[in-house]
Amino acid sequence: MVFFGPKRQAPRLAPELDDVPLGRVLRGIAAARGPGPQDLAIAQVERLLRGTGDDWDRRSHRVGVLAQAAPALARGWRERRPRDPDALVLATWGELATDPRGALALCRVAADARPADPTPWVAALAALRLLGRPSSELSPVWQEIRARDPWHREAHLQILGYLSPEEQGSQAALRDFLDDAVAVMPWDAPTACLPLTAAVRQYHRARSSGGIEALGMSQYWSQPHTARLLDQARTHWLRPGHLRHAAAVTDLGTLAYALVRAGRGSDAAPVFSAVGGLVTPWPWTYEGDPVECYTDYSGRG
Repeated sequence: MVFFGPKRQAPRLAPELDDVPLGRVLRGIAAARGPGPQDLAIAQVERLLRGTGDDWDRRSHRVGVLAQAAPALARGWRERRPRDPDALVLATWGELATDPRGALALCRVAADARPADPTPWVAALAALRLLGRPSSELSPVWQEIRARDPWHREAHLQILGYLSPEEQGSQAALRDFLDDAVAVMPWDAPTACLPLTAAVRQYHRARSSGGIEALGMSQYWSQPHTARLLDQARTHWLRPGHLRHAAAVTDLGTLAYALVRAGRGSDAAPVFSAVGGLVTPWPWTYEGDPVECYTDYSGRG
């Protein structure tokens, strides 16, 4: 079955997702060599982040992608503009993978540079999670984020990871967090992905555990609560204007993956069509190479 119409687009990894201006800047960064082009790349990044304004959801997406793609540029920009809030927040995110303690210290500086921005606080949350700090240290940071952006997608995903049994929590803690969030979550919040993301993670957690629990995973997606998650997402997420946040493509990819694992290929067809060939590593890496697996599953009728 062809899901993309007569001109089906080849699957491709694109960290910018469908953010066209971000994609242009990433290509400019990749082409920058030497001081002159590096200055131009910094100017492009500066314009991009300035133009994002106080759209905190898109700012978080852009900062996260840029920090991963160009950590050296982030450090260079901060050295040139040590008080610039955009340079500081990008440098903060750039330090997370290599020096979470250093990133945590820098978060405070970035937060002071632009007090309304939740992005430095989300970086602090991520740093504390990486350091395995107790919940008493995460709680005040979480409150700072909630005061600025109550439904910040990345912040909620950080808490979802922190509360997992693999880290500092348990299945019961995860369930309580999700129940509390879903009970008051607006229908169009960027965090609409939380229940389905948690379900996919639980599916693979149980599959990898071995024993009786792993054997029962063949029926996981047909259980009432998981089948309902898929039905609700399939019904609402494809409606025009329903998913408006920066990582909507990622969430649709997660839905396509879950529908395929549930044996609901026909239901997955319009979801594959909606993402237009864009592939995100997670959750396809569970199956192997993301692009190859996406290609295989999207072509099944």
